[in-house]
Amino acid sequence: MDNENQNLTKSIQLLRSFSNIQKNMMRFVQKSAVENGLSIPQYTILMTIVIHKEMTQKNVGEKTFLPKSTLSQAVDGLVREGLLNRQQVEGNRREVLLSLSENGLARIKEIHMQENGIHQTFQSVAESLTDKQFEELLGTHQQITKHLEELGQEECSN
Repeated sequence: MDNENQNLTKSIQLLRSFSNIQKNMMRFVQKSAVENGLSIPQYTILMTIVIHKEMTQKNVGEKTFLPKSTLSQAVDGLVREGLLNRQQVEGNRREVLLSLSENGLARIKEIHMQENGIHQTFQSVAESLTDKQFEELLGTHQQITKHLEELGQEECSN
């Protein structure tokens, strides 16, 4: 029973650690979104697309876990503001391809450079770690991600 309590305590500590990081990250995401005249879904969409250059709206939804209606409204707003380009996928009228406009790319660069914004904050966090600590942290995160993804696939196949 003592070993079981120890394992439970470890899992609670791990969950609490991720919860604290998530809470603080969301505070910075919300601040960055508001300061740049964006909703949190719009901010999330821009930050997702910038990594991939262009994506279908369906893929953006899968990566962001945004409900379809929220995703559609956010995309519509970003297109109206000239931050996002939207076009039909050739050969598939139901698929919509999203990409950053020149204005969208410029806005993201501004967001990345904002003092006390999430990107500058995480840059300072990264700089506070030694190279070894940084690599170990990324490795640990990859290990946790892989484990969770494997468990998720097992659940889906059952």
